[in-house]
Amino acid sequence: MAKVELKKPIVDEISAHIKDAQSVVLVDYCGLTVEQDTQLRKNLREAGITYKVYKNTLMNFAFKGTQFEGLTPYLEGPNAVAISTEDATAPARLLSEFAKTADKLEIKAGVVEGTVYDAKGMASIASIPSRDVLISRLLGSLQSPITNFARVMNQLAEKGGASACEAAAEPAPAE
Repeated sequence: MAKVELKKPIVDEISAHIKDAQSVVLVDYCGLTVEQDTQLRKNLREAGITYKVYKNTLMNFAFKGTQFEGLTPYLEGPNAVAISTEDATAPARLLSEFAKTADKLEIKAGVVEGTVYDAKGMASIASIPSRDVLISRLLGSLQSPITNFARVMNQLAEKGGASACEAAAEPAPAE
C-alpha cells in the first residue's frame, strides 16, 4: 500500500474535525511533562475541545482550501491543534490559562471565526470572556433598570401609594 493511501484517513480525520470548527489553535507543546499534558488534555476535553497532535504535513493537506489555510506558515516544529466547534474563544482562553502554570506551552497562532491571528492576537482573544459570561452580563445590565424601577414602585406602595405622593407634592394651604 502506498504511503499516501495510509495517510489519507488521517487527513480525512483532521478535515472532519475542522469542518464545523469555529476556532482552531496551534500550540507548541514541547517541554510539557506527562502530568501537565494529561491535565491539559483533561481540561480541554471537559470543555468540549478536540486536542490532538498531528504531523504538520497532514495538517497542511487538511487545511488547504479551508478558512484555516492561513495557519500553514505556522506549521513548523512540533505542533498540537485545539479545535472547538461550540465556543470560538474557549481554546485560546483555556490554553492561555494553562500556559500560566506550564511555561513551556506556547500558543503559536489560531483562526477564530475565519480570521487568522498570530500569538499576540490569540492572547487578546483569550482575554474575551466566554459566551455564557457575556450573555449573563448582558442580561444583568438589561435587568438592572427593571429591578430599580420595581424597587421604587415597591417603596411608593409601602408609603401609601400614588395618593400619598400627590398629597406630598401639593403645596400646603396658606394660613
